[in-house]
Amino acid sequence: MAASQPEIATETAQLLAVDGLAFIVNDHHALTRFMALSGLSADDIRSAAGEPEFLAGVLSFLMDHEAVLLAFAATSGFSPQEIAGAHLALSGTPVWDS
Repeated sequence: MAASQPEIATETAQLLAVDGLAFIVNDHHALTRFMALSGLSADDIRSAAGEPEFLAGVLSFLMDHEAVLLAFAATSGFSPQEIAGAHLALSGTPVWDS
C-alpha cells in the first residue's frame, strides 16, 4: 500500500521547496552534504533556485535524509507527507511507494 501523499498545488509546492532550500542553506552540515551530492556550487544553487526541477531535487534531498527531513518538518510546520506531496507536484514522481 502506498503512503498517502496529499495533492498540493504547484505554487504551494514551489514555496515549500524554497523554504526547504532556505533550511538547507542555513544548516552548514546539510548545505555541505547537498553541495557534495549535487555537485553544485553556491553560484549554481543561486542560478537554479527558481527551476521546478531543481526545487524537486531539493525536496528529494530532504526526503533522502530522515534527520534533515524531520528537522525541516518540525521547523516549517509541514508534515513529511506534505513534503512528499510537494515533490510529487513538482516532479510528477511519487517517492514513497511502500
